[in-house]
Amino acid sequence: MFVKRLSILAISVHAAPAWALDDASVTRDGTTLTVRWTAAKPVDVFVVDRADAAAKTGKQVSRADRDGSYTMADAGKTRRYFILREAGQKSVLRTAERLLPLEQGSNFRDIGGYKTANGKHVRWGKIFRSGATPMLTADDVAQIKALGLRDMFDLRSSEERVIAPTKLTGIRYTAIDYSMMSMMGDRRAMSNGLDLYRNFPSFLAPQLKIVFDDLIRKQVPLVYHCSAGQDRTGFTTAMILNALGVSRETITTDYHLSTAFRQPQNELPPIGDDLAKANPVAGMFAKYQKSGAYNKAQPLKEADGRAFLDGAFAEIDARWGSVDVYLEQQVGVTKSDLAVLRATYLE
Repeated sequence: MFVKRLSILAISVHAAPAWALDDASVTRDGTTLTVRWTAAKPVDVFVVDRADAAAKTGKQVSRADRDGSYTMADAGKTRRYFILREAGQKSVLRTAERLLPLEQGSNFRDIGGYKTANGKHVRWGKIFRSGATPMLTADDVAQIKALGLRDMFDLRSSEERVIAPTKLTGIRYTAIDYSMMSMMGDRRAMSNGLDLYRNFPSFLAPQLKIVFDDLIRKQVPLVYHCSAGQDRTGFTTAMILNALGVSRETITTDYHLSTAFRQPQNELPPIGDDLAKANPVAGMFAKYQKSGAYNKAQPLKEADGRAFLDGAFAEIDARWGSVDVYLEQQVGVTKSDLAVLRATYLE
């Protein structure tokens, strides 16, 4: 059964002098896609099936469009990218759905389109983030495999991987063994999001080394994920976007999308009593499932509005002074590596 999803604005342009067409978004309503934009002049709209495709290789679906929107039927089986070109301009604007419309996935999305400080934008179709994938349907698997993923990095603990093995096979799979309990630390860290996130820069440095190595070696498209696709995945995304020059404000906005995009019921299969007794982490999740607390995504912020992610940034600022220094000293990402990343993943 197709599950209705909602997609958030996604923006990307060629690195060119400022021009009128500078904003676009794609939303889904069931099996209908709508692309919207603002422009001073008429816009030609093309649809392509590859993020790096040229407009001339795609299908022109609207010509000299003046009303700022175009709607088309789309069942969500094929990844669609839109190319917008304003009259009299050579530059194009690319945009797409951020969230993949999976039937039984959770929080599987593209981090492309975000604007950087130098006016460039993150390329679409290269870097994906997600929640766990144990409940995918056959159609979901086909849709994800069509992305051409070269690596899937699992940020989850050893216990979580046993509880909810992925349905995605035939893709290179990478993970590091560790205990979830060691990550969460003491009870205070488990009950306080900011404190939990302060552990991430040190705890997740080995995982970041592998993810960044893939990116630097251009082993893409790739996807990385944890269970919910929001905490460990959110931190990893924050480090990647920061390395590419995206502002903290935009990074935090992307981080909070998980609250709307998660489908917790698709992140874990039902946990039986035997597994719950044998695996302490399974027992913890089983209690959540039975209480119903696990089935609704909660906002990723403290009561005073501070994002949990702020805890990780505060730790980095206090110990290393900046994300760039942290990435160099703890993850091994040099200044020359940053230049490679930006040349590869920005347009």
